[in-house]
Amino acid sequence: LIMSTLLHLDASARRQSISRELSAAFANAWRARHPDGGYHYRDLAAEPVPFIGEAWTELCDAVLAQPVTDLGRLGDLARTPEQVAAWKIVEPLLAELLAADVILIGTPMYNYSIPASLKAWLDQVTFPRMSLGHRRFVVTSARGGAYSAGAPKSVYDYQERFLRDFFTGHFAISDTVFVHAELANSRQDPALAHLRAEHDISYAHALAAASALAGEY
Repeated sequence: LIMSTLLHLDASARRQSISRELSAAFANAWRARHPDGGYHYRDLAAEPVPFIGEAWTELCDAVLAQPVTDLGRLGDLARTPEQVAAWKIVEPLLAELLAADVILIGTPMYNYSIPASLKAWLDQVTFPRMSLGHRRFVVTSARGGAYSAGAPKSVYDYQERFLRDFFTGHFAISDTVFVHAELANSRQDPALAHLRAEHDISYAHALAAASALAGEY
């Protein structure tokens, strides 16, 4: 196998969560397949990434005015103390992203979309005209309801839709695979208790899919 590096991100506010279990299933299988591969883990909920500020936007303006081909050298465009401080936040996050061949994101659906912790990370590492080339993205998610094609609430799925559009539009990545466990709220919500068996099936299929998918990366 070719030497590869996996960047593993979790975004759930729950320490014990379905999205974390699914991402762990992929990561464990991937690491078993790539015993000599690189592995970096970041818990975006336990160690939140700061929201971007004005100095970050100034770095973006500098990139637009003076495009750089080496994203790792964006810090050379920092001029003010505030811009230097902003770059110090961006630098390790961007370095982890650029070093990875596979980016694994474990995320719940919150209010039809993604957690603010994941959005903050995306904002910090995204700059104008960037492309991530050969990199591949895998998203393992938990959703409280049913949002797959044909479900009544499928039109409210701004989680997969947003991430797929984001990776395509900002990173020029079309190879994104999603693994969803649905109806997770049936574990807590009495009104959804009658759907628990469907959730259990969805969860089991997602776990198996996450582990099997790792064999393709």
